Amino acid sequence: MQQPALAHLKSKLSDIAQARSVGRVISTDGHTIKVTGLEDQVRLGDRLRLIRGDGSTLMGDVLCLSDEHVTMLPDTQPQQVALSDRVTNDGPSQIRPDQCWLGRVIDPYGRPLDDKPLVTGERVFNILNNPPPPVRRKPLGDRLSTGFHLFNTMLPIVQGQRLGVFAGSGVGKSMLLADMIRTMEADVIVLALVGERGREINEFTQRVIGEAGMSRTVVIAASADAASTARMRCPITAMRVAEYFRDTGLHVLLFVDSITRFAEAHREVAVSAGEFPSLRGFPPSTPGQITKLAERAGPGAKGTGDITAIFSVLVAASDMNEPVADMLRGVLDGHVVLDRALADQGQFPAVDVLQSVSRSLPRAATVRENEIISRARRLASKYHGSSALIEAGLYTEGSDPDLDQAIAFKSHFVEFCVSRTDRSIEESFEALRLCLLRSGAQKDT
Repeated sequence: MQQPALAHLKSKLSDIAQARSVGRVISTDGHTIKVTGLEDQVRLGDRLRLIRGDGSTLMGDVLCLSDEHVTMLPDTQPQQVALSDRVTNDGPSQIRPDQCWLGRVIDPYGRPLDDKPLVTGERVFNILNNPPPPVRRKPLGDRLSTGFHLFNTMLPIVQGQRLGVFAGSGVGKSMLLADMIRTMEADVIVLALVGERGREINEFTQRVIGEAGMSRTVVIAASADAASTARMRCPITAMRVAEYFRDTGLHVLLFVDSITRFAEAHREVAVSAGEFPSLRGFPPSTPGQITKLAERAGPGAKGTGDITAIFSVLVAASDMNEPVADMLRGVLDGHVVLDRALADQGQFPAVDVLQSVSRSLPRAATVRENEIISRARRLASKYHGSSALIEAGLYTEGSDPDLDQAIAFKSHFVEFCVSRTDRSIEESFEALRLCLLRSGAQKDT
């Protein structure tokens, strides 16, 4: 058996090219750089290395190709770039994931961000990959315990499901994801932090997730000041890492925070390549990119594991019909909506149950459990439809027996929605049944 250090050294040596073609800068517009001499040596998505006159380097991606030149999108503003500066091709952006990546914080290019040496695996993986063939994929698996009564019952998450968490800024989206990371059942967790503030990456991994949570987690991070190509690549790399663990037969829990920043980064790259932002501010290729990413998650083929994915969506002004939310909602297996009004009242998680849905139902629950869920939803809907009348003090108790039950159910249901649990899913259903019982909506059987 090869020693990890020797395998790591061999992988590094194999990355060293025996010879490299050199191109030259012929023009720049302050945003992109045109290079000649590499037209037949590079492909779209390859990494280019520009060497300035003072010896410093500037990295970037191949954005466009033509017979006369290659267009490079640099990672930072092309300051101090001169005509005829040398440019070499570093090849496609590939990663070498390994079991040793658990507990580590890594950038979208497979480099460590935690100032520790990173052992890489023997196999090379392109970050772009196809989902398993539809006819070979397994069905959705069993329910997962989430640590919340609400998600154990009315909004169940099953193994292999793809769920969206939709929320405005400051509504508790990241904290909900952190709680799920600490409590949900999985062999491996892969977390993609896209466009987060720099200080929050360290705070999130060390204080929010903690040492115990990090022991089974790989974090792929691109901060808010990272290049648009890095922010766009971040969830794609995280997905490839998740697929690596899935293919070894493990159940992987993938969190992406957030898909909105991924879409915004893709828009920057696409517009730089000449696409016109015609789809409510986004280019026509954005829906395809989001769909491809989402489809790579889910149940694996027979003989492999599964990827249970939770994508957060930052909705502007809490508008559920904004473009990214609208694109993603149609391709997922459920969505959870966080309401700012509930968060302002101190309710956490601030889930709007009536706007949220899990498409794993009704299959994920028994007949009796589905009946309990239906009764709870009917009462919550009944109260919501008359909430303005009730809050204005215009409703007289006894006028509508069903509404009286809904009002009695409301106080118990709010407490149920915010309650955490370390007990079984069956006991979460028992807690919901007791809420109905106390409101008179269900007989004690």
